[in-house]
Amino acid sequence: MTTTSADRRRNLRIALALAGLSVMLGACNTTEIVTQTVPTDYRQRHPIAVQEGRKSIVIFVGKSRGGLSAAQHADVAGIARDWVREGTGSVVVDVPTDTTNSRAAAATYQEIRSVLAAGGVPSRAIVQHPYRPEDPGLLPTIRLSYSKISAVAGPCGLWPEDVGPNILDPGYNENRPYFNLGCASQRNLAAMIDNPADLEQPRAETPAYTARRDIAFERYRKGTAIATPNPDADKAKLSDTGR
Repeated sequence: MTTTSADRRRNLRIALALAGLSVMLGACNTTEIVTQTVPTDYRQRHPIAVQEGRKSIVIFVGKSRGGLSAAQHADVAGIARDWVREGTGSVVVDVPTDTTNSRAAAATYQEIRSVLAAGGVPSRAIVQHPYRPEDPGLLPTIRLSYSKISAVAGPCGLWPEDVGPNILDPGYNENRPYFNLGCASQRNLAAMIDNPADLEQPRAETPAYTARRDIAFERYRKGTAIATPNPDADKAKLSDTGR
C-alpha cells in the first residue's frame, strides 16, 4: 500500500492539531505566581542591622597652649571608659603636623595618652596618626576615634511610590502601608540599644542573692509573711474610710 500526498497532508494536519491541543491543555494547568517587592511589615522593610561603626571626638588646640582643659580631659576620660566597654580596635589619635599649633598639639597628645592609659586603654592600643590639614585656614584639631559594634537602620525618607491614589499603582486601593512608615521608629530603637548583641541573644543571668533567698525560705517555712514590712506604708493614705 502506498501513501498518497493527500494522506500525508491529512496526517500532518492531525499531528499539528494534537500538538496545539496539548499546548492548550498545558496552559490551563499553569499557576501565575505574583511576588510582592515591598514587604508590608515595617520590620522587614527597615530591618535593624548589626555592623561595625566608629565613635569619635574632636579636641580643639590653640597654638599658644598645650594640654587639655577640664572639659577636654573629661571627654578623653569618657572615650577611655567607652572603649573598655565597647571598643573592637585601637584608639586612633589624629594629630596635626606642620601647622601653627603643631607644637601644642604634640604636647596635648602626650597628655591624651596619659588620660587614656589611666582609663584602662593599654599603650599598644593607642595609635598616633599624623596628618596635614587640607584647608590651612581652619583650626587643625586632634581627633580620637575607635571602632565598635553598632546597630543601625535606614536610611529614612525614601518615597519610591506615590502615597496618593494613582491609577498606575495597582495596589493603591489595597490600604497597604507606605514604604517610609516605621523607618524612624526602627532607627530610633537602633540608636537607643546599649548592646547590639541583645538583638541576637539574651544576656547571661546574674547569680541569685542567696542571703535574701535564705531569709524568704525561712519565713515561708515558719508560715510568716515573706515580704519585708514597711512602717511608712500607711502614711501615704488620704483617708481611713472603709476600715
